[in-house]
Amino acid sequence: MIRFLSLRLLQAVPTVLLVSILVFLMLHAIPGDPAEIYLGDRQTSPEQLEIIREQMGLNRPIPVQYLDYMFNVMRGDLGTSLNSRRPVLDEILVRLPHTIELTVAAVLISTTLGLGLGILAALKHNTIIDSGAMLVALIGISMPVYWSSLLLIVVLSVELRWLPPIGQGSLDRLIMPALALGLLSAGSLARLVRSSLLDVLGQDYILTARAKGLAPRWVVLRHALRNALIPVVTMLGLTFAQLLGGAVLTETIFARVGIGRMYVESVLNKDFTLVQGTTLFIAVVYVVINILIDVAYVYIDPRIRYD
Repeated sequence: MIRFLSLRLLQAVPTVLLVSILVFLMLHAIPGDPAEIYLGDRQTSPEQLEIIREQMGLNRPIPVQYLDYMFNVMRGDLGTSLNSRRPVLDEILVRLPHTIELTVAAVLISTTLGLGLGILAALKHNTIIDSGAMLVALIGISMPVYWSSLLLIVVLSVELRWLPPIGQGSLDRLIMPALALGLLSAGSLARLVRSSLLDVLGQDYILTARAKGLAPRWVVLRHALRNALIPVVTMLGLTFAQLLGGAVLTETIFARVGIGRMYVESVLNKDFTLVQGTTLFIAVVYVVINILIDVAYVYIDPRIRYD
């Protein structure tokens, strides 16, 4: 396992480097001078602007700027926000708990709905229950997150007055944004669970277990579901990473102070260093979650051995 993890970490390095190069070049291609943004209203003369450009290393060749940036990244320094003038890593770490809270809640909702609908559809295959469950899954897949968010606000907040429409800090303010995000992936998960479970239920060892007189629920729980979970775990891991990095619309609509909303604000304010650092941070999260998914396979299916 240690050898496998070392190999996967080495394979992840080119991915992170490629992302860092693309983001670095893309931000340099966007119109706008980081030195002018950094000075803001304090700018008094061209000489002062030139001094700041020199201090920020903007006068050096782009390859040299990139190497300096990556050298600092390896020391844990993602740069300084041009607007708040605070370290980028500090900005991310302050907002990260709020986004993780929302993402975990959304994944719990997605997993509960997706597994429930998928298992129900597989066990009641080719019945009206199967069709109904897949119809619900299709509706979940078809709803854009901004539409489901506005629908939830109109129904649960404006019409029924059950939940506050925006904000954070309490459980009732977390329910609607988590539902909006969770519904986005619950449908896809339900369809995957159904197809995976149907495939496993047709295997010979399942027929053998049934022939031995094992109760149907134990056949599903102890034999079928465990083997059907491998593709589901892959999707859950990627869903967590996608929701963590893609909570932009949800956090903006529900006025939550997370990484997604910070990302939108940094783009609008042309805070290049904050956009750069946040993108690289999310890329690393994707890589780490993919490695954790590979490790989880071993515990789900003992037949898998990486050594």
